[in-house]
Amino acid sequence: MEYVWKQKPKTAQAAIDKLSKDINVNATLANMLINRGVENFDQAKDYFRPSLSLLHDPFLMKDMEAAVLRITQAVKNQEHILVYGDYDVDGTTAVALVYEFLSEFYPHVDFYIPDRYKEGYGISERGVRFAAENGFSLVIALDCGIKAMDKVELASQLGVDFIICDHHTPGEELPKAVAVLDPKRLDCHYPYKELSGCGVGFKLIQAYAKAHQLEESSLYAYLDLVVVSIAADIVPISGENRILAYYGLDRINNTPRPGLKALMLLSKLEKEIQISEIVFKIGPRINASGRLEHAKASVELLLATNLDEAIDRAKLVDEVNATRRNFDEHITKEAFEMLALQEADGQWNSTVLFKEDWHKGVIGIVASRCIEKYYRPTIILTESNNKATGSARSVVDFDIYEAIAECADLLDQFGGHKYAAGLTLDVKNVPAFKEKFEEVVSARIEEVHLKPVIEVDDILLLDQINYKFYNILKQMAPFGPGNTEPVFRIQNVYAEEVTVLKDKHLRFKIMQDGQVTTPVCLGFGMADRTKDPDLTTINMLRGKMRFDIVAEMRENFFRDKSSLQLYVKDIKFD
Repeated sequence: MEYVWKQKPKTAQAAIDKLSKDINVNATLANMLINRGVENFDQAKDYFRPSLSLLHDPFLMKDMEAAVLRITQAVKNQEHILVYGDYDVDGTTAVALVYEFLSEFYPHVDFYIPDRYKEGYGISERGVRFAAENGFSLVIALDCGIKAMDKVELASQLGVDFIICDHHTPGEELPKAVAVLDPKRLDCHYPYKELSGCGVGFKLIQAYAKAHQLEESSLYAYLDLVVVSIAADIVPISGENRILAYYGLDRINNTPRPGLKALMLLSKLEKEIQISEIVFKIGPRINASGRLEHAKASVELLLATNLDEAIDRAKLVDEVNATRRNFDEHITKEAFEMLALQEADGQWNSTVLFKEDWHKGVIGIVASRCIEKYYRPTIILTESNNKATGSARSVVDFDIYEAIAECADLLDQFGGHKYAAGLTLDVKNVPAFKEKFEEVVSARIEEVHLKPVIEVDDILLLDQINYKFYNILKQMAPFGPGNTEPVFRIQNVYAEEVTVLKDKHLRFKIMQDGQVTTPVCLGFGMADRTKDPDLTTINMLRGKMRFDIVAEMRENFFRDKSSLQLYVKDIKFD
């Protein structure tokens, strides 16, 4: 795939010089920080040393007082409370957080995760009737519910109150619940809008603790769950999320709960864990049970009270994850074959694929795989309960939720946000939906959206790659959306000592005229990037052709020795 390299803007030199002087960093770092919204000493202090004291007052969120009052009333009256959440990582961590918090001081609480296949996404009629039939008079819904008007109305008729804690985009109408906590509500003036579903759950328990004079520091034990949700749900790591993620990572790396410790051992995560390890190692394992079986297993793992129990539960989850990978690979192969035929049929700005026997639990992953190969807004559909149900994924800066909303007349229901959404429709409507979605996308999308962009922070010389520089870069973590890992362009280099690892990865050193430093570069999946045998990346590297790279700087540990390496994101030859 061809990438566009986009250089981040160069700040005015006067601003760079001032910040460089104020916080004693070089001009390259000062420019990077300004591009991340850090423009003075106080902002730099908050950025490099996030403080829990900077978390916003939870009562700034619309309906928070009503939510806390209703929980207080339920506890006083010995009502039964049901903690209800979605089956993905964000939902299961949120359920574990609120359930565990309430269980510490209140016995009449249980949790409920809907079955992906029998009930589908969000609040289900089956879940509402379960609550009513089992004596639960209050349901706290997490990471779902913002569009569940009819289900909340049914619950009210059955004598069940709802508190909604969601972070997805609301529709024009809100459910008539006791409280609707969602910072994306148009009438909610909460200062930070990008909390995860688990993050909204954390604000709820923070508010309850504040109202009842509980020690706020006791809540910090839940931040390991919050950071897992932030990482896995790919919400921006900015503002309040950055604070929560910073202290959540500290918790995971020093005193993780048994369930997360078991997953770390199973994933062979021995070094300090960052956001990327959660995204690629921990998150998929938690997700797996909800994708293929029932997500209750993931909640039980997260609630495990000792390591032996947690390891047993983690092994079961890991086995499900291995099965998930097999489904993922098989369906992705089929999807690519369908796309190859579609490509021969003409130019498309979107991808909509439907096959009735694809596994519902992995279609979101397959949508992401399709974007990696064919970079455009993508929806993968399968049949479930006699309906076509699907997962949507988008490309940078294209709002797929709005595009789907334009096709609402063909849908039974839909929900989500800018980059990811879910939808359900009649199977007979799939061809019409595919056609209309393509029309909507074609009308809205711009050429810049159809090529993946690598944002470059700055240009480096090889001699600038040293530990003094890297040690400051490390302090800019946690990295993720809204605070991406620094990417540098290194120009006019040539390669030495080119080797191939596992038949597909490249390892080589780069040289630059007049520079002494010769760092090792790793290019994952770059051993054969073209079909022309004379123009493979490895042949051009060995042929001493000049090239530019964009890369991230990482620390490598081998036999008790550390060294700096460059993880190459792309190569462009002269």
